[in-house]
Amino acid sequence: MNEQKFTIDDAPFNRFHFRIAGLTFGSSFCDGYSLGIIAMALTVFGPQMNMNSLWTGLIGSSALIGLFAGSLILGRLSDRVGRQKIFLVNFLLITVATILQFFVSSPEELFILRLLIGFGLGGDYAVGTTLLAEFSPKKYRSSLLASINVVWTLGYVASNFVGHYLGQVGSDSWRWMLVSAAIPAIVVLILRIGTPESPRWLVSMGRVEEARQIVKKHLGSNVEMGETTTGTENQKTLGFRGLFSKRLRKRLAFGGIFKLTLVIPYFAIYTFLPSILSTMGFEQNFFADTMLNLFLLVGAIIGLWLLAKFSRRGFTIGAFTILTVSLFSLSFLHNGSQFLMLVAFLIFTFFMSAASNLTLVYPAELFPTEIRGSGIGMVTAISRIGSAIGTFLLPVSLSSFGLSASMAGMAAILLVGLIVSIAWAPETKNLSLHEASDPLLETENSPKGTEIPFTENGKIT
Repeated sequence: MNEQKFTIDDAPFNRFHFRIAGLTFGSSFCDGYSLGIIAMALTVFGPQMNMNSLWTGLIGSSALIGLFAGSLILGRLSDRVGRQKIFLVNFLLITVATILQFFVSSPEELFILRLLIGFGLGGDYAVGTTLLAEFSPKKYRSSLLASINVVWTLGYVASNFVGHYLGQVGSDSWRWMLVSAAIPAIVVLILRIGTPESPRWLVSMGRVEEARQIVKKHLGSNVEMGETTTGTENQKTLGFRGLFSKRLRKRLAFGGIFKLTLVIPYFAIYTFLPSILSTMGFEQNFFADTMLNLFLLVGAIIGLWLLAKFSRRGFTIGAFTILTVSLFSLSFLHNGSQFLMLVAFLIFTFFMSAASNLTLVYPAELFPTEIRGSGIGMVTAISRIGSAIGTFLLPVSLSSFGLSASMAGMAAILLVGLIVSIAWAPETKNLSLHEASDPLLETENSPKGTEIPFTENGKIT
């Protein structure tokens, strides 16, 4: 009996897929934990250092600024030197910088270290997501990529509970909060040793035999490269400037604006969640904080089901609509019923977390293999510099204009995302990675903003 043959896109899920997913998830947990714990640490560190709103905003946004640079530089570099080297080295940087936070004595020192941590994490957003997408079978790709957000949320929620506990250990509690992020970072760093290179990237570099050996060793002797990994001659001519070509610039613009308008309110609001809850009148905010964190986690998990149920385009437009309405409602309800404010905030939290699954899936499906790392890096860079600016400005806005105006401004940003998604969001569901990333599949008869015709379940019609 002949052994059944598979390609990478339809290979059975095995232990190696689980390992690559786990290593990428580990980075995501570290990112969520690192960005969450700073909010808790600042409540102790800020008063000790007599920090004003300017320094509070700078430190709160510092990792996001680093994420901008790291995703842009390391994402592009991964297309030139490979995914595997950066996948390992950037976590060495993250681990060392995280440990050094314990010894800082000024806002300036903490700001620099947070920049370095963000730089490494930014590279991992571009490289880790790319590596996972390029190894994943088509059937599991979206759920694996979306699960990155679930694990990120788990890390963020865990940091809040650890922060509440460590906040009781004394004046140096902020040091223990920040250095606690080194524990998962060290584990991820050790487990990443020996990770293989992406076979899709090797093929794009002409190293086909190396790619075949990796596929057979890690995915199975009956798994072959398949034509979806080899691309076309037109794709092989792509360089970094190809992102701005007529063929890809609409996808780059959509990816950047889509992710930007989601993450600005997400990071700005949840970096300073304790301060926002206090402004809303929840002085003893542990209950409200716990409820919001619970809804973040539940939203991310149910978001996996929503991603499987609805088309990419439909889920994106629906989520932006609900988020815009709920945040505008929150701005109008300020100084009103605390119960209604909490309900509006919980709805916003749930759908923001669910929609954030898309930010890990869409970018990986928008760009060809030859510039996928650069594309994901550029989209992440656009979103992170925007979120850094938003996170920096939010405490200033809260102190100058109040909660209502600040939330209305965030809702306006979401409205921009809704308009752009209606105009440009492509449909990439249920396609191989090669098909999803090829804008040449665009048809003249597609609905406006939809590059590939689809049904509600995302199937080709």
